Amino acid sequence: METIIEKISKTVEEAFSQCGYDKKYGKTGISNRPDLCQFQCNGSLASAKEYHKAPIAIANEVCEKLAGNPAFSKVEAVAPGFLNINLSDDFLAEHLNEMVGAEKFGLAASEPIKIIVDYGGPNVAKPLHVGHLRAAIIGESVKRICRYMGHEVIGDVHLGDWGLQMGLIITELRHRSPDLCYFDENYTGEYPEEPPFTLSELEEIYPAASARSKEDDAYKEEALLATRKLQAGHRGYRALWQHIMNVSVPDLKKNYADLSVDFDWWKGESSVDDVIPGMVEDMKAGGFAYESEGALVVDVARDDDAKEIPPCMILKSDGASLYTTTDLATLRDRRNTFDPDRVIYVVDKRQEMHFIQVFRTAQKCGIVREGTVLDFLGFGTMNGRDGKPFKTREGGVMRLEVLIDDIRKTMFKKITENHETDPAEAKETSKTVALAAIKYGDLSNQATKDYVFDTDKFTSFEGNTGPYILYTIVRIKSILNKYTASQNDAHLPEKLNPAANEYERALMLVLTKFAQTITAAYDEIAPHRICAYIYDVCNEFNRFYHETRILAEEDEAKKKGWIALLLLTRRILETCIDLLGFTAPEKM
Repeated sequence: METIIEKISKTVEEAFSQCGYDKKYGKTGISNRPDLCQFQCNGSLASAKEYHKAPIAIANEVCEKLAGNPAFSKVEAVAPGFLNINLSDDFLAEHLNEMVGAEKFGLAASEPIKIIVDYGGPNVAKPLHVGHLRAAIIGESVKRICRYMGHEVIGDVHLGDWGLQMGLIITELRHRSPDLCYFDENYTGEYPEEPPFTLSELEEIYPAASARSKEDDAYKEEALLATRKLQAGHRGYRALWQHIMNVSVPDLKKNYADLSVDFDWWKGESSVDDVIPGMVEDMKAGGFAYESEGALVVDVARDDDAKEIPPCMILKSDGASLYTTTDLATLRDRRNTFDPDRVIYVVDKRQEMHFIQVFRTAQKCGIVREGTVLDFLGFGTMNGRDGKPFKTREGGVMRLEVLIDDIRKTMFKKITENHETDPAEAKETSKTVALAAIKYGDLSNQATKDYVFDTDKFTSFEGNTGPYILYTIVRIKSILNKYTASQNDAHLPEKLNPAANEYERALMLVLTKFAQTITAAYDEIAPHRICAYIYDVCNEFNRFYHETRILAEEDEAKKKGWIALLLLTRRILETCIDLLGFTAPEKM
C-alpha cells in the first residue's frame, strides 16, 4: 500500500509532467508550517533555473492543473513558488480505511534479510546494573522494529564470560579456599555438581578481587595467569567456570525478563575460543596479520581517514586474545551458523574505535561475506540530575533490579493515592506502567546522546512520558468498552467517516504517518522516532477527546465513525509501544 505522501507526490508529479516539466519536481512532503497547509511542494523553486521561468509562474501552472482534483480541498501557489496543499476529508478518510484493512496498516514489505542484533554484553558473575540498561532497552526495540519490517532477526546477548574477570574470581576463590579440589593439580576425579558458592557470594567475590588487583601487582599477575590457564583448558578452572555460568546465567535471564528483554542466542566469548586459532592462521596465511613489538596486528588505516586509526591487535605479545579477537571470532562463527546480511551492535559509543577496527579487519580479512552490513549504534550515557553517570545515593553503581523496584514503588504510590483500587491489581499495573516509564524515558531520547534519568519526570502522567502514553491508551480502551457495553455487541465499527471537525482531522492526519515513521525508525536505527510519533498521536487524540462528546453523540453514524477512529488509534498505539518493548494495562 502506498503511503499518503507517495499518493500525493504521484498526483503532483503527474501535474508537473502534464505541464511539460520533469515529474521529479513534484515530490511533496509534510508542511513545516501546519498553520498554512498540510503538505507542501517546493519543486517550482528547484526547476526554475532549468526551465528559465519564474518559480511562481511554474507553481501557478501546476496549481491550475491540480484544480478540482478530488484528493485536495486546497491547492494554492504562494510566492516565491511554493505549492501549499490540503487534503479533502473524503480522500483522507478513504486512505485511513485502506489502512484499517491492510496488513501492518499498509507498511510496505521490504525484501527479507537476515539480521543479528548484538545488544547485551553483560559480564557473568556480576549483577546487571544501570549501565546495562540502555543496551538492553535500545537493542530490544531495534530487534522488534527489524522483525516488524519483515526480516529474520537473531538477538544475541554476547556474554562476557572469558576474560580477566574469570581469572580474578578463580584467584580470589583460591585465596579463600585453597583446599578446593579445583586447585589440586593431581586431582583426577569428578568435580562436584554443586558450586562452591552461592549467587550472592559470587557477586561479592568479583568486586573484592577486582579491587585487590588494582593495589596488588602480584595478585593481578596471578589472575592473568589463571585467565590464560582457563583459556588453555585447565580442567579444574573449566569446572569452576561452568559453575559460574550455571549460577549467573539464570539470574541474568530473570533480570532481563523483568525488562521484557529476551535473546535468541545465549552465547558468550568462550563459545568461540576454538574458532580463534584457525582464524589467526588464516589471517597470517592471507598476509593480513603481522608481528609488531611481539603482538599480532592487522593494519586497518585508510588514506581518507580524518583521524588516526591504529592497527587492530589480534593477539598480545604473550599470545593472549583480546576483545577484538573474540569479536572477530564471533563474526566468523555467526557467518558459519547464520550467514547474516547485517549485524547491528548496540554498544556504548565510547567503544567506537574498537568497532571501527573490528569491522575493517573483518572486511579486509574476509571474515564476513562481501556485502555484509556492519552497523555500530553507539549510545550515550544515562546520567543522574547532576549530569554525571547515574549512581546510588551512596555513590555506587546502582543495580538494575533496585532501579526497577524503585520505579515500581513510585508508580504503585501514584496509582493508589488517587483512587481506591485492589492492591494486587494495582501492583500488577504498577509493574506495567513502571516498565513503560523506564523504557519510554530512555527510548524517547536519541540513542547517541547522553540523557538525564529523572525519576520524577519519567513517572509523571503528564508530558512526554511512558505513563502519559499508557494513560491515553487506557482512556481509549475505556471509551471502546463503554460503547460495546451500550450496544450489547462485542463487534466494533471499523469504517471511518470524513472528519467532522478540525480536531478529528488532525488526529486522522497524524495516523497516516505510521508507515513512514516505522520505515524511518528502521532505516536510521532510531526508536526515538517512534516515541515522537506516538506522543503526537496521543496529543492529537486527547485534543479530539476533550473537544468531542463521543459517546453522547446522538447521530449514530457519526458516533460509529468516531468509534472506528478510536479503534484504529488504539491499534496503532499498541503496535508502536510493542515495538518499543512494553504494553498497556486495561485500566490505571
